[in-house]
Amino acid sequence: MSTVIDVERAVNERYGRAAQNREPELCCPVQYDSKLLAVIPDEIKERDYGCGDPSVLVREGDVVLDLGSGAGKICYIAAQIVGPKGLVIGIDANEEMLTLAEKYRFEIGKRIGYQNVEFRKGRIQDLQLDLALVDSYLAENPVSSAADLAHFNSYHSSIKKERPLVPDESIDVVLSNCVLNLVRSEDKEQLFSEMFRVVRRGGRVAISDIVSDEDVLEELKQDPELWSGCIAGAYREDAFLDAFDRAGFYGMEIVKRDEKPWRTIQGIEFRSITVVAHKGKQGPCWERKQAVIYRGPWRKVIDDDGHILERGKRMAVCDKTFQLYNREPYARDVVPVEPFALVPLEEAAAFDCKRAAVRHPRETKGLDYYATDLSGAACCEPGTNCC
Repeated sequence: MSTVIDVERAVNERYGRAAQNREPELCCPVQYDSKLLAVIPDEIKERDYGCGDPSVLVREGDVVLDLGSGAGKICYIAAQIVGPKGLVIGIDANEEMLTLAEKYRFEIGKRIGYQNVEFRKGRIQDLQLDLALVDSYLAENPVSSAADLAHFNSYHSSIKKERPLVPDESIDVVLSNCVLNLVRSEDKEQLFSEMFRVVRRGGRVAISDIVSDEDVLEELKQDPELWSGCIAGAYREDAFLDAFDRAGFYGMEIVKRDEKPWRTIQGIEFRSITVVAHKGKQGPCWERKQAVIYRGPWRKVIDDDGHILERGKRMAVCDKTFQLYNREPYARDVVPVEPFALVPLEEAAAFDCKRAAVRHPRETKGLDYYATDLSGAACCEPGTNCC
């Protein structure tokens, strides 16, 4: 039997058991909002196996996707944050966990006053394939010949295109709590690509996971217990951030990192971190005479597109980058400088990425700007007298 099959089987079997009986060694101590936990039955809370709380990064009205939702605790916490106008979707491939999560769905909905949670069966590295549809098909059309297999493969391909489990750009925020490390190594790139596919432009991901400070030894990767125990499949800490970058995300931040390791094996430290990343840097670059001033404290910084921002200088940027800098996670660090007369988008030329990085003030003010104002009114707060 191949290692690939062993990994998925080990994870599925262990978490199937963990849905029936609590396994404390599968989780890290995490503090959740007690008010949000109050409506959740003990059976769900006792079968939760996480290492962080990415739900704190959810906003009211969000459409949330929780990857590897397990017993559903993060889903039910997020449901209260997004409110009746939001939606929370949990994805898991484990039947026992899905059954437990679904068991209390209507009861919890009644407690919070609305129903805004649903659970779907799927593998988090393939968010196009609805495994519930696959199960239904196979129940009616068992595969017992090569011809049957050909029909199944055709059905498999068609439902991914026509009835995807999660459609393109339909999610505001993707959450995951200690699950990405359970995906086998050869599927991890696809996993990040799928997260990118389903998040809308302007959306984000908030991922809590176990990472290592060194490469995981090959001998550890051959242990099924360490795979299901969130160890063997852990990303090296810096490689974890690189995976978001390769998928097309930008503005990655480590918003939480445990100081003490959760486990240490042969000198390798394994700890929980929570990372936020954003989607939306793709697209054309247009010249609209905008600039940004980096506030500091660093002398200079470089963003995910290679733009270098020097502290205190007016740096020329295209319209797309200007709009990105006016949103999180950059807005607190830069001063936006709008042109005196905004260039209509339909009249904008392509931004010259080879131009000088610093924009002269006359570019934003205009060459014919010769205003004189000695009133000092801009220094006064509304309703106050200036000295």
